[in-house]
Amino acid sequence: MNFALILFCLLVVTGAAWAADVLVFRKRRAHGAKDPWWVEYGASFFPVILLVFVLRSFVVEPFKIPSGSMIPTLQVGDFILVNKFTYGIRLPVINKKIIDVGEPKRGDVMVFRYPEDPSLDYIKRVIGVPGDKVEYQNKRLTINGKPVETTRIDDYLHPERLYYSKQFVEKTDGVEHQILNDDDAPAFISDVSRFPQRNNCLYNNSGVICTVPPGHFFMMGDNRDNSRDSRFWGFVPEENIVGKAFFIWLNLGDLKRIGSFK
Repeated sequence: MNFALILFCLLVVTGAAWAADVLVFRKRRAHGAKDPWWVEYGASFFPVILLVFVLRSFVVEPFKIPSGSMIPTLQVGDFILVNKFTYGIRLPVINKKIIDVGEPKRGDVMVFRYPEDPSLDYIKRVIGVPGDKVEYQNKRLTINGKPVETTRIDDYLHPERLYYSKQFVEKTDGVEHQILNDDDAPAFISDVSRFPQRNNCLYNNSGVICTVPPGHFFMMGDNRDNSRDSRFWGFVPEENIVGKAFFIWLNLGDLKRIGSFK
């Protein structure tokens, strides 16, 4: 469901009703006559919808985390805020950038429209930017020939499923974050889509090696063996970017998680 489009349609309808009354119908009504219902509702809802539309389109947008692909950074049920202007000002609905502010950096957690179905929003971490050579071999990450610094820490216990994953602190361009690996998961990538510019990637028994094309980004989940990401469905085009995730504002199952991510 395209909520932005629905909100835009409501804005147009209520705004048209309000404007029509101010410019035309109000002048024709008898003094003291009661406003018709469509004017009353239009005048009431228009400013509220306008405020929500502007905030959601240009400032921040809320999202709920639906899966465990970003564990341990983000948990299922986290409600997060996404900065809509970090990567540029975009026209709502059509998502076209009109003002260039900044570009995604390695290590950012980014929300984007899923390339295989743009009606779906995905969230992953930026691993490769345009021109990067990304190698994920035997569950170890190398970018442009330089191994990404990782430090082993205590294993991570999945509370719902009661099993442990190996846990590491990964440092990408100065951004530290935790990642998970499972010993029983294979290193090779199976069930790969026929995505655009797949010839930029080489798959082998140890994983995948990709060169990120211009205007695209290579994304991965922090829960490395439980994330379908760019390794499987390819690169994220710049026009699919929604914004940068920066804050957990609610988790009904664990209130301590509020503000634990930035």
